Amino acid sequence: MKGNVAIARAAIEAGCRFYFGYPITPQNDIPEYLALHLPLVGGTFLQAESEIASINMCLGVAATGGRAMTSSSGPGLSLKQEGLSYMASSQLPVVVVNIMRSGPGLGGISPSQGDYFQATRGGGHGDYRMIVLAPNSSQEMWDLTILAFHLTDKYRNPAQILADAVLGQTSEAIEIRRPTFDELPPKEYIVSGAKGRPKRVIKSLFLGEGELEAHNWRLYEKYKCIQANEVRYEEYLTEDADMVVVAFGICSRISRAAIDLARKKGIRVGLFRPITLWPFPMKQLRDLSNRVHKLLSVELNTGQMVEDIRISVGDQAQIFFYGRPPGAGSLPYPEDVLAQIEKYAGD
Repeated sequence: MKGNVAIARAAIEAGCRFYFGYPITPQNDIPEYLALHLPLVGGTFLQAESEIASINMCLGVAATGGRAMTSSSGPGLSLKQEGLSYMASSQLPVVVVNIMRSGPGLGGISPSQGDYFQATRGGGHGDYRMIVLAPNSSQEMWDLTILAFHLTDKYRNPAQILADAVLGQTSEAIEIRRPTFDELPPKEYIVSGAKGRPKRVIKSLFLGEGELEAHNWRLYEKYKCIQANEVRYEEYLTEDADMVVVAFGICSRISRAAIDLARKKGIRVGLFRPITLWPFPMKQLRDLSNRVHKLLSVELNTGQMVEDIRISVGDQAQIFFYGRPPGAGSLPYPEDVLAQIEKYAGD
């Protein structure tokens, strides 16, 4: 299954019945699939007039209790940021998919990881966070999409699938999984007509004395809860490693192949892969750096995740960076990463 299609099919499996979006390469397989298949299960597909309209349509559906999703890439995600800030403040659930392309500006359609800052720092205005899940295979495009719908409802907070053009366009065999989760709390915040109950108001404007400060601290406590309970990561051959490569998405797969090559040469190197980019697995990486004192960040940009690595480990390890900003032929081969491993592995 192509990665983009895995996301679309998983969304339906997860109970998504509303999709609003606007075309942009390289994620168009998602709305194309949902345009055909979502109405067949009683869902609503609507190609909005713009990215701004699509995210606000998601806000409207979430306010009435429906499961909604939107998807885009690069410039399209930039246009959705105001709506995402409103949804985070209003504590409304939505799943947002970003199949990253090159930037800044209109950039191009080549694969990139240049939207890391945008995703992990909220992206819009104000004090807020989004849950960010980073798959590295078609299987995880399926698995993490279903998880994203659960987490966004559980915490009443936007969740984002952050993948790149390579993963979106790669077809791989996957297992159709239908995980079970703990029961979600009732949606006692939705506006569906009072029907004899007290009225409910969903808003992101707080003008009373001290009202906004109290609201921001409530959000802060929720984000601390997410950080405590929802960190996900993977380690590969780190038990005896003298050096560890840190990478996510397609770079983690390229790096894993490079690590296998390095091991054949007797270089003891492993892989640390963040699956949640927010919350970032800071404690886990810091614990690893207590015994591994060389870390190499591999990214398809000029250096973004490497900042979270520095925050995580401080001066406990030497931190090196290998970046390939987007452009024609910019995707590194395992041999390119191997050369960086060999460069920094020695004294």
